[in-house]
Amino acid sequence: MNVKPFLVEEWMNKYEMDAVYNIAETCVDSLTLGELLSLSEDPMDFLGGLQDMKLTYGHIEGSPELRTLIAGLYKGLDSGNVIVTHGGIGANFLLHYSIVDPGDRVICVHPTYQQLYSVPEGFGAEVKLLPLRPENGFLPDIDELKGLINETTKLIVINNPNNPTGALMEEEHLKQVADIARSCGAYVHCDEVYRGLYHEINTAVPSIADVYEKGISTSSMSKAFSLAGLRLGWIAGPEDIIEECFKHRDYTTISCGMLDDILAVHALKNYHRIMERNLKIVRGNARILDEWVRREEQISYIKPKAGTTAFLKYDLPVSSEEFCLGLFKKDGTFLVPGKCFDMEGWLRIGFACSPDVLERGLKNISEYIRTL
Repeated sequence: MNVKPFLVEEWMNKYEMDAVYNIAETCVDSLTLGELLSLSEDPMDFLGGLQDMKLTYGHIEGSPELRTLIAGLYKGLDSGNVIVTHGGIGANFLLHYSIVDPGDRVICVHPTYQQLYSVPEGFGAEVKLLPLRPENGFLPDIDELKGLINETTKLIVINNPNNPTGALMEEEHLKQVADIARSCGAYVHCDEVYRGLYHEINTAVPSIADVYEKGISTSSMSKAFSLAGLRLGWIAGPEDIIEECFKHRDYTTISCGMLDDILAVHALKNYHRIMERNLKIVRGNARILDEWVRREEQISYIKPKAGTTAFLKYDLPVSSEEFCLGLFKKDGTFLVPGKCFDMEGWLRIGFACSPDVLERGLKNISEYIRTL
């Protein structure tokens, strides 16, 4: 399998640990272990209950309790529609490894997380990119999608809410994508790691797994739940897909960690408390970002509607990599260049960090712009 360099991950790997003001991170401000445990009535009793647990492989597909709780995040699924994976990135890889064959046509939105189109390409698929344009609010053009469909189309890949733009496809848009997929028998894979992080109160968007009979959702504990350190994700979809993924999973992952599983169960049992905390961070920081963009003459954007990222358009005579490196060297403020998404002239910001870090990082960007 020959894959292209994973540009955004290479960028993060190279610089993230030395960042002073990390406004490239895409998770909502991470929970500490103490904060997670404090959601139980008696944290010490919870910890004490772990002492006699044998650290075996555990349930290979994920514990029944965890899969039941994950299924509860969807309207029409049960535990048989869920398989647990090593993070969201593991879910995406396992799904494509399980269903994409050489010669299949795979249609994927762009820009998005590079894994979603580079992995199927590496498996020998004919990948067609569906451009998300700012003039369309970074939403896929349905007529353009129709024009990419042919008799070999196996899979349509979307990302909702979208990374890096923060665009949100609502229910009617998802149904239109499903109708197109249905016309040729294709699956629709939606990376939904930011699902639930809606910036406007009372917004509710269904999962593709609840919209389309061949819809497949991947997600994780990382972004919306602030628990990237658990390295735990999942695939949710039709039972035949779960069975196929389980067969392929035997060659890549025996099981996820038992402690990760137990802590994920604990988090999902406290879903509403975690989401209340995280929506407060996301919505408050989105307002801080929006006010800054309105003031900063060299920066514009399509205002994100969900998630933790925004795509900033800048009007300066430097490449996106030069901009980000110069900013980083100046005071440790860390952004992702649009180059990592094949989009020069843009910058990705992750704004769901602590408000203090975000405000200082934005101030540093403004100061840096003045030097240019």
